Amino acid sequence: MNVVDIAIVLVGFLTATLSGVAGLGGGTILIGVFYALGMAPAEAVPLFAAVQFVANSSRTFAYLRHVEWHAAGWFLLAAVPASFLVAPFVADVDADVVRLILAGLILASLAPGRAARAALPPRSAFTLAGLLNGSVGMFVGATGLVVGRLFFRPEWRKETTIGTLALTQTLGHALRVIAYGVVGFSAFTKPLLLASLGVAVIAGTAFGKRLNGHVSEAQFATLFKWILIVLSLKLAFDGARGLLWN
Repeated sequence: MNVVDIAIVLVGFLTATLSGVAGLGGGTILIGVFYALGMAPAEAVPLFAAVQFVANSSRTFAYLRHVEWHAAGWFLLAAVPASFLVAPFVADVDADVVRLILAGLILASLAPGRAARAALPPRSAFTLAGLLNGSVGMFVGATGLVVGRLFFRPEWRKETTIGTLALTQTLGHALRVIAYGVVGFSAFTKPLLLASLGVAVIAGTAFGKRLNGHVSEAQFATLFKWILIVLSLKLAFDGARGLLWN
């Protein structure tokens, strides 16, 4: 591997550590690095989906006993058809426009007092998460910050949120790899980089889980909220930059 690939592997470890602690956020940073290094979407998104499948699988295993399995069923109910219906149109959508829309939706959902009043019932929230994962997720790659709020249930402990979100993200990325493959975009064009990233994100997940034991419920809620805010601002910046300067 060259120096750039080694740097990508290091970033993969660090972003997996972040996700291991907070349950989300690392993926958006990782795919942002892919784009910053000049990867085309047809190369970046399938590779990212394969790596995140590994990362979320390891996080699901780490938090397996905390997973709410019924959430996965409602998630798949929408994610499966959406992924394969949207895949043929991936090349025709402006990802920068999608980033701006998502950034606005996330910031709106975090408006003071709004989240508690507008919280969806569990089944509706999980089905909406599947729809978003299988539709807009096909274009932007990272969906944790988009659907994460839907899994932040007041009745759940932080471990339940992390584990259930990890499971549904695992399923979503697996669907994305398959759907991209069906339309001709392979996740395996760089097998050595993919394998190295897989090892890095597994190690990062394990390290993040060890750190998680030192984070209280209140600290987790605050961290979760601020990750969403920061990443939504990043999406807005990237989208605006892409539209104005490309």
